[in-house]
Amino acid sequence: MKPKIHKYGEKGGQERQEVHLYNTIPDQMESRAETPLILATKSGCVEIVEEILKAYPQAVEHIDDDGRNVLHVAIKYRQLKIFKLVTRMEVPMKRLGRKIDKDGNSILHNVGKKSKDVVSDEKMEGPAFLLQEELLWFERVEKVTPSHFQGHRNNKMLTAEGFFFTANSELRNLAKEWLKTTAEGCSVVAVLIATVAFAAAYTVPGGPNQSTGVPVLVNKPFFVVFTVADVLSLTFALTAVVTFLSILSSPFRFKDFKHILPNKLMIGFTFLFFSVAMMMVAFGATILLMIYSKESWEKITLYAVSFIPVSISALVYFPLYSSLSKTYNYLLKKIPLIKHILAIPWKISKSLKCC
Repeated sequence: MKPKIHKYGEKGGQERQEVHLYNTIPDQMESRAETPLILATKSGCVEIVEEILKAYPQAVEHIDDDGRNVLHVAIKYRQLKIFKLVTRMEVPMKRLGRKIDKDGNSILHNVGKKSKDVVSDEKMEGPAFLLQEELLWFERVEKVTPSHFQGHRNNKMLTAEGFFFTANSELRNLAKEWLKTTAEGCSVVAVLIATVAFAAAYTVPGGPNQSTGVPVLVNKPFFVVFTVADVLSLTFALTAVVTFLSILSSPFRFKDFKHILPNKLMIGFTFLFFSVAMMMVAFGATILLMIYSKESWEKITLYAVSFIPVSISALVYFPLYSSLSKTYNYLLKKIPLIKHILAIPWKISKSLKCC
């Protein structure tokens, strides 16, 4: 039976050791000094971490063979719940935030050392979303890092920011190409919708009066619906085109991927889907007007079929829009007013249950 060594970080890079004897871990696993807290953090077992810290608060000071404490490990393995749990411990955080591992890395350096074992959320599609999540992690950790450690250089003489940029340079290139491809594809769809909406304005349902040029069905209620929906569809589509073109002309800096580019993509998708929605409203109004004017069913069918390619092309991008929306949960929670608004439905449902 071999002793398991628990190490504690102290000032000056020194370590003191505490020996605990147990025989539940095989010999091949005892080559590394990983305490149950470190192992639970790597695995993301939040309940186990809470129980360990509740029963033995001193465990938060344990470090592994690489000189990393629980905060380093939580950041490297992207365990957000454990990270928040540890950062709420005010007294230990004053020491944990200053700890440097054997490679000279601070907790902020560890943002650039994402473990290969971390599996990304399958719903979060696209390299741009992954890079945005990494940048948000850097922002979270930077807030709890002491100011005089933010410019600290590791053994490779790299600051945390420089180390992060080096580690994620390939991901930035992938995100850049992905955003360009997505913006180009969405621009084509938006232009197609704008073309259909523009053409529909000159081929109004029922046609014009041959003598005056005024549309025959101008006095019908659904004609107003058709006109307004068609104008809005054209306006939204052109706005989406401009937004996507602004993405293509972006310099694609690291900081742009945190807010600017995702915001533009979100706005572009929003206007694109509004354009599709208005186009479908105009389509519905057109069908009703043509039926009212007793047009032939062949003409109505051809008119309906002409809208199918545009609708399918736009709706194919809906899953991507849904994924992009989910990346804004962290950003929305940072704004007190929006956080309060989002909490209103939950409060209403809770009050209804009480009644």
